[in-house]
Amino acid sequence: MDVVNKSTVSEFVLLGLSNSLALQMFFFMAFSLLYMATMVGNSLLVITVIADSHLHSPMYFLLTNLSIIDMSLASFATPKMITDYLTGHKTISFDGCITQIFFLHLFTGTEIILLMAMSFDRYIAICKPLHYASIVSPQVCVALVVASWIVGIMHSMSQVIFALTLPFCGPNEVDSFFCDLPVVFQLACVDTYVLGLFMISTSGIIALSCFILLFNSYVIVLVTIKQHSSRGSSKALSTCTAHFIVVFMFFGPCIFIYMWPQNSFLIEKVLSVFYTIFTPIMNPVIYSLRNQEVKTALKKLKNRFLNSNKISVILKYS
Repeated sequence: MDVVNKSTVSEFVLLGLSNSLALQMFFFMAFSLLYMATMVGNSLLVITVIADSHLHSPMYFLLTNLSIIDMSLASFATPKMITDYLTGHKTISFDGCITQIFFLHLFTGTEIILLMAMSFDRYIAICKPLHYASIVSPQVCVALVVASWIVGIMHSMSQVIFALTLPFCGPNEVDSFFCDLPVVFQLACVDTYVLGLFMISTSGIIALSCFILLFNSYVIVLVTIKQHSSRGSSKALSTCTAHFIVVFMFFGPCIFIYMWPQNSFLIEKVLSVFYTIFTPIMNPVIYSLRNQEVKTALKKLKNRFLNSNKISVILKYS
């Protein structure tokens, strides 16, 4: 049948993670708690860094921006999924679907560059400590963050432009809880093999290349740390280990999804949940539990809050 004669798709149906009502209620409760924990955890990390002058350094400036991106990444689709489980309304307009694709690739593209900036920061701090202050200046940090957002916008625009050129003329069931190109392009009325190659060339290879660069930089850093046995080296090792865990958790699912866009929908669903819901909540947990400076700052913030409450109570009843 000629594509021109087919009706244009105006909305998509998000099939979600399961058709079971029991599982849907479980997902509603679980993801609601995880989303609130993500927002609270990352917000607390941002407030702690801003409130404690000892954390006003390039590494924590970049970490604060990572938390902001993680909150954004957790918010582009999760609230709608939670609402859909509650209301049973699982459709999304065509424009809404394109918007989700835009913000997903904006935040993931920005986070990729930001993680590379954090790797660069640790590389200079450990391998070239005498030149750290002159190389990683506040101006450079701001430039790195701005560059990460510019790259993210450029990447997301390329994905959106590509999605808008696709003809959708029949099937409209998206076998996921949000719109992304690997699942949406398979509904297009064109040969998906060519589209799969586009996926691999744009998102897959970029993600894999960035991961290889990050992996090599952390190997160099770890080798440098191994050559020095001191308390400072132990601290650097802990910080870099935390960084690499975050990098692996973020890049692993992305590489798998975009390097093999024709794989099982079940695998894609699991990995999508991992990097859009679990990774954003794990970042503040990893950085706070493995970082003594952050834990100390959190204790100070807690004591300051409790003391201010005590003073307000005393003034109220005096």
